[in-house]
Amino acid sequence: MKAQADKVLKDAVARGDVPGVVAMATDGKGTTYEGGFGKRVLGEAADMTPDTVVWIASMTKALTGAAAMQLVERGKLSLDSPAKAVIPALGEVEVLEGFDAAGKPRTRKARRDITLRHLLTHTAGFGYDIWSGELAKYQETMGVPGIISCQNKALTTPLLFDPGERWNYGINIDWAGKMVEAAAGKKLGQVLREELFGPLGMNDTAFFISPAMRARMAKIHHRGPDGALVADTALEIPQEPEFEMGGGGLYSTAGDYLKFVRLMLNQGRADGGRQVLKPETVALMSKNAMGNSKVTLLKTVAPPFSNDAEFFPGIDKQWGLSFMINNQPAPTGRSAGGLAWAGLANTYYWIDQAKGVGGVYATQILPFADAKSLPLFYAFESAVYGK
Repeated sequence: MKAQADKVLKDAVARGDVPGVVAMATDGKGTTYEGGFGKRVLGEAADMTPDTVVWIASMTKALTGAAAMQLVERGKLSLDSPAKAVIPALGEVEVLEGFDAAGKPRTRKARRDITLRHLLTHTAGFGYDIWSGELAKYQETMGVPGIISCQNKALTTPLLFDPGERWNYGINIDWAGKMVEAAAGKKLGQVLREELFGPLGMNDTAFFISPAMRARMAKIHHRGPDGALVADTALEIPQEPEFEMGGGGLYSTAGDYLKFVRLMLNQGRADGGRQVLKPETVALMSKNAMGNSKVTLLKTVAPPFSNDAEFFPGIDKQWGLSFMINNQPAPTGRSAGGLAWAGLANTYYWIDQAKGVGGVYATQILPFADAKSLPLFYAFESAVYGK
């Protein structure tokens, strides 16, 4: 397995498909593979190593979801009560119905209340501007900044449909992060540090990039229409944010994230044996939590940031609390019922509880679902399964 994974990753770097890549795999006992190839920044000397720090973007979501579920365990949050009881603003969000002749948004009251379950399963009705032309138009018209500004005003977008009607990927987990803060009475980063990162030994995971983390950081690269990669040394999540972005603000390492993967493989136990989540909570998080709704293609309206994106087209997919679930076996070897998701700059993970295997893959490239990076992730995962 090591020889096959090494070759897949090394060859991709040699071809110039990615500037650098880190990939790791684990079973329930510990790390079974780790490799780092290429450079942290194209044209610079620093190698991409397993302890390289990357922006994990939406891989943040599962961590925020886990913190929310800890509070559900303790009776401080409820999955199915109106979320407006915790965050009153969530009772005032309206549904966007279009734009009038003057270009002004037309909205109406939502037909039902948003719940934490809606937020954790992306069925509340929120979206992202990079996959919704309507939201992009709304944000431009109303002067609402993009979510990675980490400004509170970025959360003031309307719903695209009534809560519970269907799946649509969006700012839901940022709102879930706000619910965690309200229920815990602390900032999200502090809750995560105390309740998740500390117990798991995730010492290189944070919203704030410490000097020690910055010394090992990879930079994001943009792939142009000609396929060439250019490093962006300026793109970074605000380090003094108005709110800590529970949907995508964390920086981490592949090794740190692998500890969370193991937590989900080991029924909520950390490496040292401490019970961080109850086994029944892990089981609940790992099964479909959104009824008959299905995960659908993310159709880009912002090609510099994302390609059209869908994992394993043709395979039925739903959402747990808060992971994508493939309902049929994947061609990589991943079992039916596998958990997974990704980050915008082409970071990916999967958790296969049936086979007791998981992995993390990280490069730093935009757009999402990159033509070279996503197939390389699949090739790495396949190598882990010996396919």
